[in-house]
Amino acid sequence: MQGGMSVAHTAGRLLLILLLTEAGKTLGSAHSLCLDLTIKSQSKSGQPWCQVQGSVDTKPFLQYDSDRNKVKPLGFLGKEVNDTKVWTELSQTLAEAGKELKMVLPFIKLDKKEMRGPPTLQVKMCCQCEAEQCSGASLHFSLNGRTALLLDTMSITWTVIDPGATGIKEEWENNQELAKYFRKISTGDCSYWLREFLKHWENILLPEPTEPLIMAPDISQSASIRLVACIILLIITQLVLIASSS
Repeated sequence: MQGGMSVAHTAGRLLLILLLTEAGKTLGSAHSLCLDLTIKSQSKSGQPWCQVQGSVDTKPFLQYDSDRNKVKPLGFLGKEVNDTKVWTELSQTLAEAGKELKMVLPFIKLDKKEMRGPPTLQVKMCCQCEAEQCSGASLHFSLNGRTALLLDTMSITWTVIDPGATGIKEEWENNQELAKYFRKISTGDCSYWLREFLKHWENILLPEPTEPLIMAPDISQSASIRLVACIILLIITQLVLIASSS
């Protein structure tokens, strides 16, 4: 009986260690890349119509504007990778994405009371990687600084906050090429860039958990499910140990 209890306790401890390790991975291994694009339908002379700021785990690493058509590295992170092939690919994509988003501006229909000159569209494109896999991707649309739409590009789920932005949603649904283009960037290219950048930054990035991304509901559901599963298994293990000792 004692031998059986000893085996059960040993197995329980080993399983507990594994569960805690997995829970730690779930909570602390996620990294994010966000690109904040600001698009203006009209701009004054000498002012860019498109500006972008990029960050990894909320740390800024690049700036871009349409006038210079050049990406400027920021901080240690940007300087570490600004001569890489991935940096060049990202620079080209930012210029193309800005032009595509500018074409969406005519479909914005704001209330006349809210109109204070030409509308400005802000798009926050984020992706999240866990264990070198894309675990979340989204587009967060704002009009004149106010949140308007959320798009989970993993499941193509829309959350409409401002009715004036429904024109963007309709254009996205009618223009399959546009939808396919941005889904590829947010779920494919973005996570690829992030993985490549992290190879260079593993000695620079601090081991801090990434802040939650502003995404459509349930975007990080997979991580939550794994954590809940770990907790359930932990409870079962404790019950087995109690039953074995009684």
